[in-house]
Amino acid sequence: MGALAGMLLGCGLLLIWLALSGSASIAERSRWSLRDRVALMLRRAGADQVTPVALLGLCGGVGATVGGAMMALSGVGTVGAAFGAFAAYGPVALMRGRARRALRERAEVWPDVVDDLASGVRAGLSLAEALTRVGERGPVQLRPAFTGFGHQYQRTGRFGDALDELKAELADPVGDRVAEALRIARDVGGGDLGALLRSLSSFLRADLRTRSELESRQAWTVNAARLAVAAPWVVLLLMSFQRDVIGRYASLGGAVVLLGGAGVCFIAYQLMVRIGRLPLEQRVLA
Repeated sequence: MGALAGMLLGCGLLLIWLALSGSASIAERSRWSLRDRVALMLRRAGADQVTPVALLGLCGGVGATVGGAMMALSGVGTVGAAFGAFAAYGPVALMRGRARRALRERAEVWPDVVDDLASGVRAGLSLAEALTRVGERGPVQLRPAFTGFGHQYQRTGRFGDALDELKAELADPVGDRVAEALRIARDVGGGDLGALLRSLSSFLRADLRTRSELESRQAWTVNAARLAVAAPWVVLLLMSFQRDVIGRYASLGGAVVLLGGAGVCFIAYQLMVRIGRLPLEQRVLA
């Protein structure tokens, strides 16, 4: 009775704490933040027209197609389900890879953009005119965003609103830093804008050089993780062409082996990638 009373008391105190801490609203915010993160990933990958719901539907369609094909090939439902689950993650992995490559490519051209801004300001252009000129002569990856800035500034004449739209269009942590530096420089005024831009350019180049060195040294860890995870599933794919061999996975023991292997591969791959890959810079100034 004492243990039961203590357990009931603990459950009651836990429920009171959850009610006072607003766990429901926290769960709702985390759900919305997941959707926002997916939308941000799609925007960075250049797939603005794709919604998170459409991406989810695509994952389900790809998973069902590949799973059905593997089930028809091997005659084992668990094998089809395993390959279908991996295939369902394919569109997400593709978008994440494109988003990472886009951020890396943009990070490489940002120092040149800042240099162009410094040259324009030194030549007598206003800050808004220098930003608009990037949409005409700047790097191809950034031209649409800066062109939108120029149109927004011409329509409204509000530098701050046009800069906010530029930040939203870029969805880039480096772009956030550049935009906020330009906002502060324009609000404060003074003749130190050129020196500020040159200092920012040198800082971005040093940061890019350091990050490139670290990524080149740690690339082998990520590649080794991918090879280690893909190897057993390639063997399983080859075994699917032999019905008498793959049929052993149709039993309960075979299903347990497949599910356990898939779970171990997923956990090991995530750990290896997390250890070997540098974290992406977060948009703290968004």
